[in-house]
Amino acid sequence: MKKNWDNPTEYVMPDNGVAVPAEFAIGKVRVAPATVLAPMAGVTDTVFRRFIRNASMFTPDSSGDVNQTVTNQQSGCGLIMTEFTSADGLARMRETKRKRYLTYYEDEHPISAQLFGSNPVTLAESARIVEDAGFDIVDLNLGCPAKRVTSCNGGSGLLRDLPLIGEIFQAIRSAVTIPFTVKFRMGWNDANIVCVPLAKMAEDCGLNAVALHARTREQGYSGQARWEWIAQVKDAVKIPVIGNGDIRTPEDAAAMVAATGCDAVMIGRAAPANPWLFRQIAQYTATGRYDQPTEMDRYRMIRTYFEMLLEEIEQEHPEIEFATPGRAETDEEKRRKRDRESARRDAIGKMKQFASWFTHGVAGGAALRRAIYEAKVGEDVMIAVEDFFDGKMKPVTEDVAEEPTLEALGAGCD
Repeated sequence: MKKNWDNPTEYVMPDNGVAVPAEFAIGKVRVAPATVLAPMAGVTDTVFRRFIRNASMFTPDSSGDVNQTVTNQQSGCGLIMTEFTSADGLARMRETKRKRYLTYYEDEHPISAQLFGSNPVTLAESARIVEDAGFDIVDLNLGCPAKRVTSCNGGSGLLRDLPLIGEIFQAIRSAVTIPFTVKFRMGWNDANIVCVPLAKMAEDCGLNAVALHARTREQGYSGQARWEWIAQVKDAVKIPVIGNGDIRTPEDAAAMVAATGCDAVMIGRAAPANPWLFRQIAQYTATGRYDQPTEMDRYRMIRTYFEMLLEEIEQEHPEIEFATPGRAETDEEKRRKRDRESARRDAIGKMKQFASWFTHGVAGGAALRRAIYEAKVGEDVMIAVEDFFDGKMKPVTEDVAEEPTLEALGAGCD
């Protein structure tokens, strides 16, 4: 996932007072506020989803404590989505492995599971699995530009075959009773813009909402998102339209709604760099202003996310205790030990991956990133975080009122 932008356009809040809607509905599912965390491969697992939901908490007198358990009614993030999951893999894998991809917690509702694939029968079967697992919504991915996905006619590769998309829509719609949505790009390239007829077909097939990332597959993540196509899709259908592309600030979110009339906004790449963005949007909508995160906010955020990752490992892969010391391990115990070590390695990799995002805007953050990259185990990462922020915050903890903001340090959120 590319986290930077080639097009740092700054949008200005329109004078007509248009703001992100307080809520919208996808079928019978109420989403409040009208903000959606985009599905991102390698990012939006259950830990990150819950982290964003809690980091986004906003009420007029809320502290924004990421450790509190909240619902979407208290959070600035109204709907969260899973990483995109292969329908073929989901249909074939055994039940125990399937749970790994479909794991979620009760405080994640409403939650949508996103699938990708090109076989109508397999996608319909996987959609039923998603419904049986208790998800509120099932979503079809027609937007992923990755070559390994499009080469199998998945993701945005399907945008070259509208008749097949129609078959998939009908197969999934007849297979499930929960709301069914689709996320897509404008088209394969500028010579093949299909977003308007695709949205109309989705509505005709009984889908409950559409989300448009206003770029073509050929663009990838480069260039400016062309919001005018979101407006055209909105004009063409009566079902809710979710706008996606180039939302980095609350002003961007409000500007997109004003420019396109979309019913909700979806945020992807900005979320890992600024996990408070959803809260800022809610605050901006309610008050016309929003707070920048402080050094203490950054510390709590990094520490909390890494702690959640490690706790998830302990819950899913507890350390094996031998009843008889010294005896030989069974094959099952060896397998469980391998799974645990694999999960720990994955967690360290994720910590290093997220370090570059989470330390964006932190003065001297390069030193923390270096310490995290050199760490071998999760505990070493936590020590590095504590040592780094302990040194930064000691001079200001005696007087909280003087705690510097990111804005004062000359580093804003992108």
